[in-house]
Amino acid sequence: MRITILGAAGEVTGSGYLVETAKSRVLVDFGLFQGRGSGNGKNRELGPVEPPRLDAVVLTHAHIDHVGRLPLLDGLRCPVHATRATCELAELLLRDSASIQAGDAERENRWKERTGQEPDAVPLYGVKEVERVCERFRGHGYGEAVEVADGVSLRFQDAGHILGSASVEMRVTEGGTTRTVVFSGDIGQGRMPILKDPVPCPQADLVFLESTYGDRNHRPAEQTLAELRGILEQSAWQKKKVLVPSFAVGRAQLLLHVLAEIAREGTAPQVPVYLDSPMAIRATEIYMKYPEEFDAESIGRARSGQTRRELASVTMCVTPQQSRELNDRWDPAVVIAGGGMCEGGRILHHLRHNLWKRGVQVLLTSFMAEGSLGRRLVDGAKSVRIFREDVVVRADVRTVNGLSAHAGQGGLESWLAPGGSPAARRVVLTHGEDRQRAALADLLAARHGCSVERPGRFATVELR
Repeated sequence: MRITILGAAGEVTGSGYLVETAKSRVLVDFGLFQGRGSGNGKNRELGPVEPPRLDAVVLTHAHIDHVGRLPLLDGLRCPVHATRATCELAELLLRDSASIQAGDAERENRWKERTGQEPDAVPLYGVKEVERVCERFRGHGYGEAVEVADGVSLRFQDAGHILGSASVEMRVTEGGTTRTVVFSGDIGQGRMPILKDPVPCPQADLVFLESTYGDRNHRPAEQTLAELRGILEQSAWQKKKVLVPSFAVGRAQLLLHVLAEIAREGTAPQVPVYLDSPMAIRATEIYMKYPEEFDAESIGRARSGQTRRELASVTMCVTPQQSRELNDRWDPAVVIAGGGMCEGGRILHHLRHNLWKRGVQVLLTSFMAEGSLGRRLVDGAKSVRIFREDVVVRADVRTVNGLSAHAGQGGLESWLAPGGSPAARRVVLTHGEDRQRAALADLLAARHGCSVERPGRFATVELR
């Protein structure tokens, strides 16, 4: 068996693995590259993946850096396996991705025409390609044994990252010998609201482990949530307009949860809350379809109807006109807008119209990839470029790092070595920048005697 790393090697986007045995070819994730150096040329490069020859595709979760290149698999004939919630969320995110790319290409071509260039920008894919791949989705429950190809079976285990997120326990039988490979997917933090904690890694011969925060620990979740609440409460008292770039899946729902707590407990003046993302609105509806995947507290609220009553107080901005009207408002409000890394979505328009104003607060709660607009704001940029215009930054930029949906170093270690004993001695670190991978590799080798590898893109890992 050999496994080729297709992306997220020394970076945190473009996740994908090609598993090849003597009889089968299985693709695990096929995510979009984002941030600096992630132009469409890199995204269009399929490497060793030949779609018609694949026997199965397996998805860990629905985030676009794990599923965003699926529509490029022209000629795909096999099923795409995921949890049921991931199937719904992935279709939602892929449709949105196609829409964003079409809009970006249109703007690029208008600019080229104005400057006398050939308008040759084309999106990576369109809705037709999205629909074609989504027809192949097959949903499964956690813990369900699924044979996906000749000699290859798997189980999904709750990763606690977003709704439906999973680690994949893959069993491969060749020549009478069975080997177990685990793909961690993205591991969530423990003790966070809404979702259950991640299920620890099962025993395996080889583990592919994400390392997004492999060099540091988050503060305890309680402290991070208290900080977030404090910032939002202070902003309400100061009558600020708060802009929150947010991933539509996971982060938006957590923010709504925290804002509902503030309103419920009356610890700050009530301000209007706007969810300005059709995708986040739809994702929230999908969340409400799967209360059995919530933690005990959230299950109780969902089943009592309290969650729906609280959501009814949020203004859902579906149309572009509703979104544009928010930029004409100067009164205090919280605007949660799509575009977690500030690389696309409606948040770009809000930043363009508001970054130069005082009395505005930008609250960054997500991981920002190197080269993204969000990372430049985190790093304290005094001016940023949005839609080819330079915009001065006068707004107050606040960051809440510990709110990440990714586990910190200690969480990753605990997931791999529950009870102090590692589930596998051989570990391959992916989905992390080089510094983060190096720190986690040193820790796992020193504390647990693991053999840790940090391969680059298109490197092949063999398991005999």
